Amino acid sequence: MHTLSPRQRRTMGRIFAAAVLLVLLHWVPVPEQFPLWTLYLVPYLIIGGDVVRRAAGNITRGQVFDENFLMTLATVGAFFTAEYAEAVFVMLFYQVGELFQDIAVNRSRASIAALMDIRPDTARVERGGAMTEVDPEDVKVGEILVIRPGERVPLDGEILEGESSLDTAALTGESVPRDVGPGDAVISGCVNQTGLLRVRAVRPCEESTVSRILELVENAGEKKASSEQFITRFSRYYTPCVVIAAAALFLLPTLALAMIPQAAGFLAGTSWHDWLHRALVFLVVSCPCALVISVPLSFFGGIGGAGRRGILIKGGTYLEALSHADTVVFDKTGTLTQGAFAVTEICPASGFDRETLSYLAAQAEQHSSHPIAQSLRAASPSPLDPARITEVEETAGSGVCVRMDGRRVCVGSRRLMEKEGVTVPYVDGTAVHVAVDGVYAGYLILSDLPRPDAAESIRALKAQGVRRVVMLTGDAPEAAARMARQVGVDEVRAQLLPQDKVAELETLLSRQPAGGRTVYVGDGINDAPVLSRADVGIAMGAMGSDAAIEAADIVLMDDRLSKLPEAMAIARRTMTVVRQNIWFALGVKFGVLVLGALGMASMWAAVFADVGVAFLAILNAMRCLRPIKH
Repeated sequence: MHTLSPRQRRTMGRIFAAAVLLVLLHWVPVPEQFPLWTLYLVPYLIIGGDVVRRAAGNITRGQVFDENFLMTLATVGAFFTAEYAEAVFVMLFYQVGELFQDIAVNRSRASIAALMDIRPDTARVERGGAMTEVDPEDVKVGEILVIRPGERVPLDGEILEGESSLDTAALTGESVPRDVGPGDAVISGCVNQTGLLRVRAVRPCEESTVSRILELVENAGEKKASSEQFITRFSRYYTPCVVIAAAALFLLPTLALAMIPQAAGFLAGTSWHDWLHRALVFLVVSCPCALVISVPLSFFGGIGGAGRRGILIKGGTYLEALSHADTVVFDKTGTLTQGAFAVTEICPASGFDRETLSYLAAQAEQHSSHPIAQSLRAASPSPLDPARITEVEETAGSGVCVRMDGRRVCVGSRRLMEKEGVTVPYVDGTAVHVAVDGVYAGYLILSDLPRPDAAESIRALKAQGVRRVVMLTGDAPEAAARMARQVGVDEVRAQLLPQDKVAELETLLSRQPAGGRTVYVGDGINDAPVLSRADVGIAMGAMGSDAAIEAADIVLMDDRLSKLPEAMAIARRTMTVVRQNIWFALGVKFGVLVLGALGMASMWAAVFADVGVAFLAILNAMRCLRPIKH
């Protein structure tokens, strides 16, 4: 529950005191010798003194036309027409509305503050055989950090010793802890839950994950969406026009009545007092609080709500653009795929079986650090025995031949097999062939596996109205087409260099419909130019390169593609709320303005059109902070 600040508590006290005095003045008889306006002036100054002071101060600085000026002008005018109670009531309800607005804004800021509270103040470092607590900014790359259970990871690093579970919810929105051990990477901002960890720092503080997150959040407000810019420009011209219109509403009929005392039509039966009252109602209604506060608050809430889910949006501009996404373009390796090879098919030749073929390949490659060799070893059905291997001959880019139990085993590409005089069949895909003593033993297919949530994420995007899903990749056409079929991509452009990706994106941008936006999702250094060029660039934050994250407009901190349709849903909900607030506020205000000009709206209706509409619009904006229901 939100705790009121001292200033908010003081405002509540003033509201209560003014309300009590107003009730007493209404029900307690007042001696005739006391001027009534002086008695009502007391609660008026208690509740509205600060508004009058701000209006006067702004006038001296040349900033005349704002809500403080409008409320002061309207209520002081009510005093001159002997509507004392009405003047106090208007100011009272205005302050109630301001209080609720302040609470709503603070609640939204609190959600951002919770996101910001992920950087630890100190780091525990091993120096000179002793443990020293220092500022994270003083830790050098390569130094050893000691992280106890319950502490936050201060810097990005690699675990040297210890096993634990990490709570990554503050960064990724993922509630399930991640188990880690020696050799695993850890990112700053996570909470170490169980075991003691010794971690080698791999990045300085200013380049750590948590620092990048905080920088993104702090700068998000600088990039306003067109809706926010419209409201800023609108209020700049709106308030002076309203004051001029209110003055005209009072002066023109008053002059007409002075010149034509027996005027007919809409002037019949009215006096200057009536038209002054209508002008004052007009001023109260016209206060633009509902728009000035609720629209930026909607974007602030959308960005804050997304940040709590591990989706970092660098500004309202990109939130608005994402809501209009028509085409989504993906990089392949590391974005739609896991970025690591795995054996997906084992095809033995006659005289061999699957287990033997897989074991032979793993045994031969057990000393290699190549990613393909690691995948072959991971697929071995039995433990490897280094003692069985002698005479290792490795050919760069082709494979390896070894002597195993006196037999010559060769594992590698078609080129290596041809060199050994072994005929191999044509295979579609990345294949590793195996031969024993010149006899072909079969092949294993390696594939970069799709992310588990890739296909479902693309289906969700299409369900949200995305018209085209395209893949741009440097891979061979066959591998790219196969991956596209697996995950549901509509179009594929393969064998592309970084500059080719930019050219293809330019073509897609030129063909997008009016009002549509093109989104690019990538993770590598080669994706940075395309991320910068797209209407909205989205980077994979955990595994993505620094260049990609820097160039992107939105960062998915946990690399889960399922966060992409969630981000789009947040963007579209935010824009729906913004449009609702704009049309609701303008519609109600315009209606009451017309009624007020015709003498059919009281000051109470004016208060609702101002404070009531602002309060309802802010409550609507607060919906942006809530998570999207799946």
